[in-house]
Amino acid sequence: MKSVVITALGLFVGFMSSVSSFAAALVENMRGDVRAGAAAATATAVRGGQRVEMGTVITTGAKSLVTLRFDDGQAVVLNENAEFRITNYSFVRDDPKKDVFLFDLFKGAMRAVTSIVSTRNAQAYALRTPQATLGIRGTDFMVALVNPAFLSVLSGAVGVSNAAGAVTFAAGTTATVASATVLATTIAATALPAAVAASFSQLGSLAITAGVGAAGASVATGAAAGGVTLGTIGVIGAAVAGVAAVASQKDSQTTGTR
Repeated sequence: MKSVVITALGLFVGFMSSVSSFAAALVENMRGDVRAGAAAATATAVRGGQRVEMGTVITTGAKSLVTLRFDDGQAVVLNENAEFRITNYSFVRDDPKKDVFLFDLFKGAMRAVTSIVSTRNAQAYALRTPQATLGIRGTDFMVALVNPAFLSVLSGAVGVSNAAGAVTFAAGTTATVASATVLATTIAATALPAAVAASFSQLGSLAITAGVGAAGASVATGAAAGGVTLGTIGVIGAAVAGVAAVASQKDSQTTGTR
């Protein structure tokens, strides 16, 4: 019996050790055709409440929209006909030095509402587009790619850098980046292309706030937030107890036949 219990406890400890490697986001809200996968070409339909892991590409179809809620609390909203990748993501609640928030927007429009990353380790955040890389300073912003790229900062500040240099844009600013070799510059909101203005209007009207993360939605989520949920511990504990009970019963039967 003891060896069986020790084995069960070993599996529990092994699970607890490896569970922190899970980190990503939850499909918080969605409508229309939303897909996820290792690549856009092979992405499959997702459902509300589904877990999406690091390395996942998320796409939206026509008249579609999805909100991703990450474990650190930040939210990313993808408008229609968008393609976005969670390129590298790591969040450990008690160790900001391990923060990594690297995303790629390949096409379409999105809104990002950052959370505690701005006070923990703002340098860990980067959103890459074909024209530039965006960093944050505690921020709510929108980006649209129609070649060139367009930016609207709703709160905080956004740094935009590429081969031409770096520029920081404050809240209330609208900007554009023509290419990877042209410095980002401010423009009037009235100068936005109609399609971009429509996307920004739709995304900006949404009541999106930084949250407490997706903790509790799944075993992986609880781990990524720096711990394991009570529900998870209960399930694992029950499993260990079950193994122990079976082992005890078998041990008693063996003893009785001697």
